[in-house]
Amino acid sequence: MGHTGRVLDDASDWLLTQRERGNSATRLDDLHPGDEAWSEGNLVRPLVHGATYFAELYERIEATQPGDLVLFTDWQGDGDERLTGEPGSEVVDVLGRADERGVDVRGLVWRSHSSAIGFSSDENLRLGRSLQKRGVEAILDMRVRTGGSHHQKFVVIRHRDDPSRDIAYVGGIDLCHSRRDDRDHGGDPQALEDMGGEYGATAPWHDLQAAITGPAVHDVETVFRERWEDPTTLSRSPVILLRDRLRGLDTTPDPLPEQQPPPPPVEGGTHTVQLLRTYPDLRQGRDYSFARGGERSVARGYTKAVARARRLIYVEDQYLWGNHIGNVFSDALREHPDLYVVAVVPLHPDVEGFSRTAQLVGRRRAMLDMMRASPDRVAVYGIENHASTPIYVHAKTCLIDDTWASIGSDNFNRRSWTHDSELSAVVLDTAGDYARTLRLTLAAEHLDRGPDDPMEDCIEPAGIFNAYADCAAALDSWHAGGQQGPRPPGRLRRLSPPDVGPLTRLLARPFYQLVHDPDGRPTPLRRADGF
Repeated sequence: MGHTGRVLDDASDWLLTQRERGNSATRLDDLHPGDEAWSEGNLVRPLVHGATYFAELYERIEATQPGDLVLFTDWQGDGDERLTGEPGSEVVDVLGRADERGVDVRGLVWRSHSSAIGFSSDENLRLGRSLQKRGVEAILDMRVRTGGSHHQKFVVIRHRDDPSRDIAYVGGIDLCHSRRDDRDHGGDPQALEDMGGEYGATAPWHDLQAAITGPAVHDVETVFRERWEDPTTLSRSPVILLRDRLRGLDTTPDPLPEQQPPPPPVEGGTHTVQLLRTYPDLRQGRDYSFARGGERSVARGYTKAVARARRLIYVEDQYLWGNHIGNVFSDALREHPDLYVVAVVPLHPDVEGFSRTAQLVGRRRAMLDMMRASPDRVAVYGIENHASTPIYVHAKTCLIDDTWASIGSDNFNRRSWTHDSELSAVVLDTAGDYARTLRLTLAAEHLDRGPDDPMEDCIEPAGIFNAYADCAAALDSWHAGGQQGPRPPGRLRRLSPPDVGPLTRLLARPFYQLVHDPDGRPTPLRRADGF
């Protein structure tokens, strides 16, 4: 088989060094030698779909014993979400049972903006209260920039007596309703109720999480510990803090046990792992103790990797918005005439009304930027299930030249690159095909190919570009013809830049820039338009 990647000579060609990370306050890289900001000897397994991730997470937490440690963060949480679909697998019960048998369970749950404006404050509060009643120290964390969120979604499990079993999960899957979908994309029976009308009662949901074993588990744990140990008060609002105390909520994180050394390298582990993060500039003298002025290694890491792209950038992302994002890709397209860009995003935003218009304005800007640079080498798609219901793409992955591969919580927009907290795990495979295997796995699903079906036509960049185009053209034609005859195989629908009139764009742009895609950079960086 061919290979789109190139020989990996030096990890620093692709990954950020400690100096390039640009955060001297963090201890994330303290155990990495020299100027390295990554760990070696890991094994990372992409878990495609929430049902796959939840089932494994259930088994791993159920297997924990007294003295083990479970740490998790959540942007949105529902305590009654069933990890396996069966009674007794609810998030609160699984974590509560672990704590009751002597596992040290800690959680950082974003407090959230008000449910009255479409956020999840009620659900997150219920999760925090329910876990605390079971003995779990789950803290509601609102140490964010105005209008921002803690968007990180990860779990760390460390075993007191057998560090070789330690594991961390990093990606975009929250412990909440709607995420437990599978390859058939019938949707999670415990679905969200506020999705856009196109998605139906149980919105089909496409998502990814990375399962990490090896020394990088220690790095993910350090990300949690830095947030947990930050001395900043959990909220700037004295009203919220008083209300929490009256409710009897724990608002003072207890000290964590001493951090154990990194797990040993995995036998045969060929994956070099780098963690990329976003933390905003909090302003008003309230900087994170571990990220003075913020950290923008997500933006820096993606920018560095995209600049090295020569043949193929494959993206699956929830948003893909705005000028900054479009420019990163368009610059690479102009400089490298053999480069293709393929992106899979939601067919429709998950909001209605003017918010939807604002999001479409952002999508339009990014798509036009890329297509002006190279209209024949850029393609953007949505996906649908076999009932022709749109599948909501919540995945956040980027694969470059089958060499650099990321799975995380961050989206391709300015908010994720500067304003919210984010965490992404980047993998370089020094002796295998991690990135290519993941790309072909995703492609097989979207093209409706089974595990034994050949994928040779998708290995080269032009091959997958054409395979996606042909699949989408057949399905689009079937829809345009009134869905007559058998439905063509595949799930891909071609997307064009949204048709939003100039007056509407003018009116929506401030709302888009201030609410949907705000800027969390310090003022000097804004002025310089850098990260």
